[in-house]
Amino acid sequence: MARDLGVKLGYGRAVKPAHPLDRPILAMLTGARQAQLGIVRGGARRLDPAYGVFAVLIGETPESRAALGAMVREMGDVALVEPQAPPTIPGTRVVSQDMAWQMIADAPVAAAPAAETDILDLGPANAAEMLALATLTRPGPFIARTAELGDFVGVKVDGRLVAMAGERMKPDGMTEVSGVCTDPDHRGRGYAAALMRVVMGRIRARGEIPFLHAYAANTGAIAIYERLGFRFRRELVMTRLTAA
Repeated sequence: MARDLGVKLGYGRAVKPAHPLDRPILAMLTGARQAQLGIVRGGARRLDPAYGVFAVLIGETPESRAALGAMVREMGDVALVEPQAPPTIPGTRVVSQDMAWQMIADAPVAAAPAAETDILDLGPANAAEMLALATLTRPGPFIARTAELGDFVGVKVDGRLVAMAGERMKPDGMTEVSGVCTDPDHRGRGYAAALMRVVMGRIRARGEIPFLHAYAANTGAIAIYERLGFRFRRELVMTRLTAA
């Protein structure tokens, strides 16, 4: 069910959001920790395509839209996550458009019981198997160097990675929990929740607030996130663009 979103942000001018998470990609690509991963052209920014597909318009000027369109044609598809659908971007077409729930865990929750499985820190040596798991399960945009955006943890069974969770967007003072996925043959064992608790605990230990995004239609995942202490913050629109 749609929620009351309050005042929507316009693209017509470079408006500072009331809250950084109202435009999370803008907050990511202008924040102290990840701005260096952005490619800037005029009033458009996109994450280096080696790391992901996210992009943002600073304002709805013809120059900004043309700059974003040029980056799509030169560097590949992008995804915008905004309070509303974007304006028409020259030289592109919409691949998909989905409603997403933004959820935040800004209140303390009771300590979870100890995990009954070994949780491993993942790193560069695990890059290939992390990409393979993400390709199989499709938790969201995940490409060659996405795992380098933050810390990841996982579970292995018989030496094979079967579940993982980690970090992606890092606006100032907050970190997104992302890349949460489990091999279909190993679901129902509590791996995702256990991994998310570890990731959330580490984020909070740094004095930051965990948040995440989920497709609004994915009610099963949303129910798990709510049990872990996440609450609905607002709806956003995720728009995928490709070259026309």
